[in-house]
Amino acid sequence: MTSHKAVTLGLAGTGRIGTSHAETLKNLPNVANVIVADADPDRARTTATKLGLEFAPDLDTLFAADLDGLIITTATASHPELITRAVDAGIPVFCEKPVAANIEGTLAVLDHLQNTTVPVQIGFQRRFDAGYQAARKAILSGSLGWLHTLRATTLDPTPPPADYIPHSGGIFRDCGVHDFDIIRWVTGQEIVEVYATGTNQGDPIFTESNDVDTAAVLLRLANNTLATISLTRYNGAGYDVRLEALGSKSNAIVGLDDRSPLTSVEPDYPASPYPAYPGFMDRFRNAYTDELTAFVSVVNGNLENPCPPTDALEAFYVAEACELSRAEHRPVQVAEVRH
Repeated sequence: MTSHKAVTLGLAGTGRIGTSHAETLKNLPNVANVIVADADPDRARTTATKLGLEFAPDLDTLFAADLDGLIITTATASHPELITRAVDAGIPVFCEKPVAANIEGTLAVLDHLQNTTVPVQIGFQRRFDAGYQAARKAILSGSLGWLHTLRATTLDPTPPPADYIPHSGGIFRDCGVHDFDIIRWVTGQEIVEVYATGTNQGDPIFTESNDVDTAAVLLRLANNTLATISLTRYNGAGYDVRLEALGSKSNAIVGLDDRSPLTSVEPDYPASPYPAYPGFMDRFRNAYTDELTAFVSVVNGNLENPCPPTDALEAFYVAEACELSRAEHRPVQVAEVRH
């Protein structure tokens, strides 16, 4: 039976993405109430006051609020505890990636979840973007023929704050993981081999953190399709996230629109009159809304979980393989890093 119950949702974490999610949630159908909390109570109170939401001074108060669902946008280190605490209380969870800071932590959470049917949805918002959904449909329908090449980009215009870099997990786990997930999702194929390399020409904090500010990845999929991924923290032209799916019959390009930060130097080719996307919040605004709308449907039992933690683990394995490849300067089979 379809349920249209108006739900009460808790939101843990009122940083940039958490505050954006809170603003989206308050305007969604079937959301009666949103209660926000943060490790910094003053920040949570400010967010609640600004958005006209309910404020919880701490997590214990939040969990005592008879929640129908919990959205987790806190720092990564707190994800495992919050996920398992919510699930043990019978509260469905939406958690921004990653599930945990490393594979061992992710596996521990998955092991805990084996004993429950409470859904945990992981935040890979690209799955809800209209362009990626159209590319998936084209690929799986066979209308492109057999795929020979995928080309993906995630090019940030500026780096995250310097104090974030040492705790980010590195460019493959923090940034490239979105590309790994979406390539698996649009193709229905597993990534079986990677070769990854990277360089630093920007802030010394990347080198000091054993990270890179720019990376290139070559992937081989189980069906022998080849994929390349370009990543950087320094794409000054704007936020550039695209996917090119090239087949024996046709192709499908995601992210190619009037706000793509691409400058053609061909004679007589008109420049776009529109500003480039400044960041991921603008580029994926509709996808974030649709993702949270889906979670409300999951909470109400009207939709199967569209992004379970097992998918997050698979993308994490590819990121781990990329780190090993970069460190050892060699191709790495993803099977090498599986636990």
